[in-house]
Amino acid sequence: YTLEEKIEISKRHLIKKQQSENGLDAKSFKLGNPELKHIIDAHTAESGVRKLEKRIASIARWTALQTAMDKEYDPKITIDKIDEILGVPRPSTLSEVSDVPGVVTGLAWTSVGGDILFIESILSKGKGVLTMTGNLGNVMKESATIALEYIKAHHESLGITTEDIEQKNIHVHVPEGATPKDGPSAGIAMLTSMVSSYRNKTVKPNLAMTGEMTLRGKVLPVGGIKEKLLAAVRSGIKEIILCEANRKDVEEINASYLKTLKINYVKTMSEVVELAITK
Repeated sequence: YTLEEKIEISKRHLIKKQQSENGLDAKSFKLGNPELKHIIDAHTAESGVRKLEKRIASIARWTALQTAMDKEYDPKITIDKIDEILGVPRPSTLSEVSDVPGVVTGLAWTSVGGDILFIESILSKGKGVLTMTGNLGNVMKESATIALEYIKAHHESLGITTEDIEQKNIHVHVPEGATPKDGPSAGIAMLTSMVSSYRNKTVKPNLAMTGEMTLRGKVLPVGGIKEKLLAAVRSGIKEIILCEANRKDVEEINASYLKTLKINYVKTMSEVVELAITK
């Protein structure tokens, strides 16, 4: 569900259900839209509403306890009170605004909806060797290999010297190494990260991307677009790069959910590099 859908489900069903199950009336406690949004963003991480209902149940039990002990409380539950009842909120996953070359924000699909991930690369003296870390699966490792081979074949048009290609090693890392990651949809982000490092130019802030790339530099469509774009909105991303073939997936999403996003559709990796890397 989207954030807006979760808020509506809470207001129409979950709050009433938990008030009833805890012997409370409709006026016992109130949660407004900002408070429900805070519970969803800071105290749950899921595509459904199961954990959300558990969090509302915790607030209902707290209210029932105050009522049973004849303690005075404000029925309008504030965000501060929510954190007091539910505990320390999760840190918000804001997009990484970095002034260091080689850091790119990618978009991922997970079992609990969309998420953002960061891809980093760094150069060191060597012989053009590629190293990868971050608990990557075979398909993701292949994406990094394809990206580097494409760079080697087109380094002149990408503004990269032969000396950099032959005398520097490149290390690609995807943080949160304890979490396994796989799939082809980080391909264009990996290539952008590498070009950013080779050129020593940063990537635009508040920009994220998802897409598979081929050895010829074509950008291919990927799945999970709705979940990925909603994750981008939640994380404060302002601009997205997608494959042209994913345009139809975007058109199926309610436009009001994406009003804060500028979406760039591309067909080739040269377009991605042109859009993403600062001049």
